Amino acid sequence: MAISLLQSALMPALTFAELFPNGVSHYAIGGVFIGLGVAVIYLGTGIIAGASTFLETTLSYVSNVPRFQRGKYVASRDWRVVFTLGIIGGAAIYQAAFHGEIWTTDVEWWRLLGGGILVGIGTRIGKGCTSGHGVCGVGSASFTSIVNVATFMTIAIGTAQLMQAMGMGISP
Repeated sequence: MAISLLQSALMPALTFAELFPNGVSHYAIGGVFIGLGVAVIYLGTGIIAGASTFLETTLSYVSNVPRFQRGKYVASRDWRVVFTLGIIGGAAIYQAAFHGEIWTTDVEWWRLLGGGILVGIGTRIGKGCTSGHGVCGVGSASFTSIVNVATFMTIAIGTAQLMQAMGMGISP
């Protein structure tokens, strides 16, 4: 009882409609497609479908660094490039079809660049990205992936709360 009172005092009660004003069906459909996609890739190739590894594979075309010239990268880079371009192209097509424009953001270019660099560093330190660890690793009960996802979420939530407290958050 005391925990419930404390919780209600610290956290405003949000209804399902307030949390998801546009419903959840499009999230569920997207989740099914993501699950099917990674299952098809894994069953067809034995490769875990992490986006950072797929993007890194494309560097085997332009870099002679031994890390990028490993056999597994070179042998599968063609279809991985198609997969990576499909992610970008699919998002652009969806945006154009349903919102009338391909690119839309109010975020400054330097924040996008800085965020991209930090994400890139994080994927190297964490040995993968949220799609590899979050979708594939957690789905296969990998302890490393579960720890990584918990770390991703803790840092993301903490950063968002800190930015909001400093008045730098983006309100919905």
